Amino acid sequence: MNIFAMIATSAGFFRNLDAGKWGEIAQATLDTLAMLGGALPLTLLFGLPLGVLLFLAGPRQLHERRGFYAVLSLVVNILRSVPFIILMIAMIPLTLAVMGTSLGVRGAILPLVVGAAPFYARLVETALREVDRGVIEATLAMGATTWQLVWRVLLPEARPGLVAGATVTTIALVGFTAMGGAIGSGGLGDLAFRDGYQRSHTDVALVTVVLLLVLVQLVQMLGDRLVARYSRR
Repeated sequence: MNIFAMIATSAGFFRNLDAGKWGEIAQATLDTLAMLGGALPLTLLFGLPLGVLLFLAGPRQLHERRGFYAVLSLVVNILRSVPFIILMIAMIPLTLAVMGTSLGVRGAILPLVVGAAPFYARLVETALREVDRGVIEATLAMGATTWQLVWRVLLPEARPGLVAGATVTTIALVGFTAMGGAIGSGGLGDLAFRDGYQRSHTDVALVTVVLLLVLVQLVQMLGDRLVARYSRR
C-alpha cells in the first residue's frame, strides 16, 4: 500500500480527531521540524570535515596515517553502530551539562548531532573516494596545497555525492527524532508513543506516521532534484 492509499484509507480516522488533538499534532510537527533545523546544520558542519579527514588519512591517500585512521575510523564506527535511543540515554549526563536539559527539543539536539555526524562523515568519505584520481594527481602536480585540493577540487567534484549523503542523513535524522520521542524528546515520535501507543489512540498514531512519511518524501524529492542539478554541471 503506497502513501496515497494509506491517506485515503485513514480518512475516517482523521474525521474523529477533535481540534485539541489537531493542535497537539501541529505542535509535535513543529517540534520535529525544530529538531531537524537545529541538528542538521551542526551534523553537516561536523560531519563534512570529519569525512574529509577520514579520506585524507585513509589508505593510499595524500596524508595516509594508518594508526590515526584506524583510531578515528573505530570511533566513527562505534558511534554509528549504537542504536540512537541507547545513545540518547547514555548521553543524558553530558546533555544535561551542555544543554541544561535532556528533555524536549533542546535536549535532543546534542544526541542527534553525535548520532548523525559520524554517519554523514562516512558518506562524505565514500563520495570523495569516487573523485577521479587523475584529477587529484593533476591538481597536486600543479603545486596545489591540501587546502586548495579540498576546496577547489575534491568538494566540487564530489558535490552530487555529498548532497545525496546529506539527503540520506536528513532522513536518518527524521527517524532519530521519532525514536527519541520514546524518552521525552518531543515531536511526532513522542506524540505517537504517548497517545498512539500508551493510550491506544490509533488515529493519532496513524496521522503521525503519515506526516513522517510525507516529510521523508519531501526531503528525498528535494535531495534528488539537487543531485540531478549538480550532476549536470
